[in-house]
Amino acid sequence: MSRRKGIMSDGLKEELAKELGFYDVVQKEGWGGIRAKDAGNMVKLAIEKAQHQLVNKE
Repeated sequence: MSRRKGIMSDGLKEELAKELGFYDVVQKEGWGGIRAKDAGNMVKLAIEKAQHQLVNKE
């Protein structure tokens, strides 16, 4: 089974991980090493940033 291409760029994921304070885990263990809670928080923050950009665009 093939893996789907991610929607978020690696740069954005790294930026979010740094902002949320678990980038060190990503560096040591890769993306598979983060907790599900951290992944969820990363998605939540990405959505909030996207919504903020949309509001400021109008």
